[in-house]
Amino acid sequence: MEQDLTRQSYKEGEGDAVFINGTIGQTFDCIASQHPNAQAIVVKHQNISWNYRLYHQKVTQFAAGLLQLNVKPGDRVAIWAPNCIEWCIAQFATAKIGAVLVCINPAYRISELSYSLKKVGCKVLITATNFKSSDYLEMIETIVPELKLCSPGELTSENFPLLKSVIQMGDKSRSGMFGFDEVSDYCTDELIEKVNSIGQRLSPDDAINIQFTSGTTGEPKGATLTHSSILNNGFQVGEKMRLTYDDKLCIPVPLYHCFGMVMGNLACITHGCSAVFPSDSFDPIACLEAIDEYRCTALHGVPTMFIAILNEPEFNAYDLTSLRTGIMAGALCPIETIKKVIGDMNMKHILIAYGQTETSPVSHMTGIDDAIEKRVTTVGKIGPGLEVKLVNQNGETVPIGVEGEICIRGYAVMKGYWEDEQKTKETISQDGWLHSGDLGEMDNDNYLKVTGRMKDMIIRGGENIYPREIENFLYTHPTILDVQVFGIKDDKYGESVCAWIICKKDRSLTVQEVQDFCKDSISHFKIPEHISFVTKFPMTVTGKIQKFVMRDMMEKRH
Repeated sequence: MEQDLTRQSYKEGEGDAVFINGTIGQTFDCIASQHPNAQAIVVKHQNISWNYRLYHQKVTQFAAGLLQLNVKPGDRVAIWAPNCIEWCIAQFATAKIGAVLVCINPAYRISELSYSLKKVGCKVLITATNFKSSDYLEMIETIVPELKLCSPGELTSENFPLLKSVIQMGDKSRSGMFGFDEVSDYCTDELIEKVNSIGQRLSPDDAINIQFTSGTTGEPKGATLTHSSILNNGFQVGEKMRLTYDDKLCIPVPLYHCFGMVMGNLACITHGCSAVFPSDSFDPIACLEAIDEYRCTALHGVPTMFIAILNEPEFNAYDLTSLRTGIMAGALCPIETIKKVIGDMNMKHILIAYGQTETSPVSHMTGIDDAIEKRVTTVGKIGPGLEVKLVNQNGETVPIGVEGEICIRGYAVMKGYWEDEQKTKETISQDGWLHSGDLGEMDNDNYLKVTGRMKDMIIRGGENIYPREIENFLYTHPTILDVQVFGIKDDKYGESVCAWIICKKDRSLTVQEVQDFCKDSISHFKIPEHISFVTKFPMTVTGKIQKFVMRDMMEKRH
């Protein structure tokens, strides 16, 4: 289709969409009262299966316990844990009393944990005992040695003056810490009345969640989100998926990130359907088992998760016929993978979503009725209540079909970075436009194609090269399972093209074979000069590929 260069790359979302005018707690109360006996949550690895009545009861009891610990609206309550029932309880309990939930990455180590707790002034830390190779309790006691000498709730820390209580998941609590269930046991009828009273006074525009951005280019920044922004974002995502009370959404993505807590939990509770957690962190077999056992109708994941599931040797042993929809997001989605998910996983209505933490997170989604071409080559259209424009380096809106930086404005844009006015001003303009740092093109039908990150662009001898284009081409090679392309420093050209490749099981390639495959199919300057065959990519817990780690490793070799 020929692009109309007389039109500008600007679009508003549909104007007649329904929005929720309330808080997360009020919405949860409403759904639980309307559908008390409907299955609300399954946490397979903890043998949990609760209906909305029981789920609501557990949340309210924990909220009451937090009040007993002197948690007030606006206080920051951090949670540091992999996916588990306690995480879900804490999410809704803090929302009911107006405490700001601070999501701590389960992969964080001592310095990152310390930075996060200090940055936002946490009053309470809810923690798991351990996760994979991380001993959480040992790390906490290292940075808060006073815990061993104080009674629970009476912490006075030199390093963390605002931190008063640590709540530990599990059966046996350490010295100075409350047990998670112990907090719920403080619940009384009087405290429940107080929970409900506070809930009625909260505003949808109150800050309720702080999500730390990945911090790949410096210290993590705390994106501050409101009831209204994340609640309505989860609701709009569920609307696009056409969720009903009968749906069961399998959620292997992490709760500490918007993908799990917003597109997962909040999409579910705004539609009265069931959230199914197969494991504490992503495991392809656990996903397949959960989908089969609970007849899940939807599945969320980043591309690497879908690739792992599709290539699981036991894939054909599981019944996935119940699946119909779900979201692939969090990274650029390979076209070949999307086609396989539609064909091999029965996900005829798989949707592609795009956004970032700072937009709560989804700004664009494809639709169930979109033509297959749009669903595999774009991230869809701007969502309701939002605006998008693409701008050049001078801040001018570019014509349709011309690449520019993606900028978003509307209800989903964060309040700002917590106590970081300078970084907020650098990201959000005075007239409310959030600059994403992503590059994209808008077509005549207002669909957006994400072409890469501004910082990912490779400039080789004056030629602008976009890694996504090369990656999509290499995915068509029958032996290549996954690939990441990036630039490394080059004395002659400024930068040269580098590719990391994962081959399919029991298959192999040589550098020469890859380069021969590229010849005559893509421009010579786009052909990777440096190729490394690996078994996995460095990535964050959320599945975001860390190209900067690969770049550093390759530059040390060359």
